[in-house]
Amino acid sequence: MAADKTPAIVIRTVPFGETSSVVTLYTREFGKLRALAKGAWRPKSAFDGALDLLSICQVLVLRKVSGGLDLLTEAHLGSRFRVAGSLPAVYGGMYIAELLDALSADADPQQEMFDVAETTIAALSGHSGDEDVVRRLVIHAELTMLRLIGQAPTLVHCAECLAPTAQHSRVAFGMLDGGTLCAHCRQGRRGVVSVSANTIASMHLLSGPPAGWKDRASFPAAIHGELRAVMNTYLSHLVGRRLTVSRWLSPDSRTARPS
Repeated sequence: MAADKTPAIVIRTVPFGETSSVVTLYTREFGKLRALAKGAWRPKSAFDGALDLLSICQVLVLRKVSGGLDLLTEAHLGSRFRVAGSLPAVYGGMYIAELLDALSADADPQQEMFDVAETTIAALSGHSGDEDVVRRLVIHAELTMLRLIGQAPTLVHCAECLAPTAQHSRVAFGMLDGGTLCAHCRQGRRGVVSVSANTIASMHLLSGPPAGWKDRASFPAAIHGELRAVMNTYLSHLVGRRLTVSRWLSPDSRTARPS
């Protein structure tokens, strides 16, 4: 059986025995794969030090036809995630890996998902500047990935009746409904929070291309806090659990409140 070659992002590694590892990769050609890398941690191996978390590499993998782990035969490092002076950037990279794992199914290739994750991880690698940049990059990646899997929150129309959302200072956001709600559709629903109109506008901005927000002035801390709280809660409802790294992105942000 011939090995398949593909670019990959290392999103999880688990030791297996003394020198081997079970590696979860998100590959551009084949989606998420779980593979055994025999002898990965030997001083001389076929993996070129390429299996650290968040490494971007070229891999050769023997894919199993039915069940079980694939077999990773070779990996060549393209770029390693560099830790610089920004702890939020490190958390951001770890979060992107966890998010990619949570939002993808095994062996379901989505090349755009790979591309947005690769671009975001590359931008966070070695980052030592403004933490506002990290927050924007992470939220943009979240909203882009959600759009690619058909789960992006509705931000300018009611998620139920599709009527334009009224422009008030605060807007009802239905976690179970998938976005903003008009006053009529909000009645009697569970999992609804009150979010500032400025936060909804910021989410809409960050869901678009980086050219639209990259060079804008920093968002106020209150907006960042509410953005993080909304995204954490929305994703928790979507995947059925809170993502582990999310608590480290903005640990003191709890500004979205019940409406």
